Amino acid sequence: MTASRTKHRSEIKLRERAYDAFTQHLLQSDIKPGQFISQRELVALTGQPLGAVRELIPRLEAEGLIVTVPQRGLQILPLDINLIRNAFQFRLILEREAVASFCQSASDARIEEIEAAHRTIVTAAEQGVTGAVIAAAQQVDREFHETVIDNLNNDIVSKAYRVNWIKVRLIRQNETRMDESLVLPVMHEHLAIIAALKTRDAVAATAAVTAHIMHARARALRLE
Repeated sequence: MTASRTKHRSEIKLRERAYDAFTQHLLQSDIKPGQFISQRELVALTGQPLGAVRELIPRLEAEGLIVTVPQRGLQILPLDINLIRNAFQFRLILEREAVASFCQSASDARIEEIEAAHRTIVTAAEQGVTGAVIAAAQQVDREFHETVIDNLNNDIVSKAYRVNWIKVRLIRQNETRMDESLVLPVMHEHLAIIAALKTRDAVAATAAVTAHIMHARARALRLE
């Protein structure tokens, strides 16, 4: 391997580390939606060199995670009605297509495995919703949706979905975070989708995933 290729790979790793660190701090609320942040602060936050941060910024802008405000600088994406509507509309577009495909192509064993994970959460929640149960429910929630999306075998869709998931997660932190009252309703909404998957009813599965996403959207818009 030439020195130039080694350097190129090293630079890519630095950019990816900077991106991972940024999104982790964003999801941990170490930086807030709407907050202004300087390049120096991004260096301190990510622990990566200024060069990597400067190369990171165009990617974050392209993904809509930061915006450049004239004469003010870099701003973490602000949460507003348009963002909520757009993020959930995008989810609907992707997940309705994905669940219809998953309904036809997923193995019975995979669907049963997914159902079992949800049943485990429901059983635990019925005994009492603790912090550990909420964390486990959030993990099952994310894995379910990502499994359905990734089944499309489309890297473009999977990457776009994950960026949108970050935005939805930020919305949830402010409006619809899974708390004690949401664990069972969310799991039961998932189980309705899974029931349709088990019978290979793509129409019912699409309707169930639509209802699930629209309920989350309504909570984000404070309609529920």
